[in-house]
Amino acid sequence: MVAIRLRRAGSKKRPFFRIVVTDSRAARDSSFVEILGHYNPRTKPALVTVNAERVQYWVSKGAQPSDSVRTLMARHLTPVAPAAVVATAADAK
Repeated sequence: MVAIRLRRAGSKKRPFFRIVVTDSRAARDSSFVEILGHYNPRTKPALVTVNAERVQYWVSKGAQPSDSVRTLMARHLTPVAPAAVVATAADAK
C-alpha cells in the first residue's frame, strides 16, 4: 500500500519534516517516491508548504495519508470561508 506520511529531517532536537509518498512497509526515513511538501514545527506559527494538486493525485491513486498528515492537510489546505473574508473586508471600512 502507498502512504503519504512525514519523513524526519533536520538535526538533533531541531526537527524538520518532509511530506512524502512512500511504500507503507518502508522505514520512516528510508526511500520514498515523491516529496509533496514540507512542515517546520519550530516556527511560530508552524510553516506548512504542500502541493495540493499532487496530494489529490496520489489520494486518487489510493494513497492513504497518515493521521498527522491528514491533520496538517485539514488545517492548512482548507480554504478560508468566503463569509469570513467578506466580514473582514467590511470591518476594514
